[in-house]
Amino acid sequence: MGNLVSSMQENDVLTEKIIGAAIEVHRELGPGLLESIYEEALCYELKLRGLNSVRQAEIDVVYKGRILKGQRLDLIVEGEVIVELKSLSKLPDIVMAQILSYLKAAGLKRGLIINFGEKRLIDGVKRVSK
Repeated sequence: MGNLVSSMQENDVLTEKIIGAAIEVHRELGPGLLESIYEEALCYELKLRGLNSVRQAEIDVVYKGRILKGQRLDLIVEGEVIVELKSLSKLPDIVMAQILSYLKAAGLKRGLIINFGEKRLIDGVKRVSK
């Protein structure tokens, strides 16, 4: 049990670092820009904080034993956390289903939805775990 708790705490620290980086990006840029701008800025901020991220990471989706190509994730941070970025005034309900599907396809347990369209970024952050 100790390793599981330790691993979960480390992952919580990682998601906190990602959220902190996103808050800094939002503080600098504000709401209303294209999602791709926030993605690039967040990757740069993560790098400044010593975190590795992969943009537009391709993952395979398996359907009845067949590998389907073409699914891309906005970001994967430290190979552990999927980050789905949005820049909308209101998140559609489908976003939660999307990230759960991404987690399943990637074989990962934690994700973040970050909506840079909010006036206060913290209102646009959702933690997701599978």
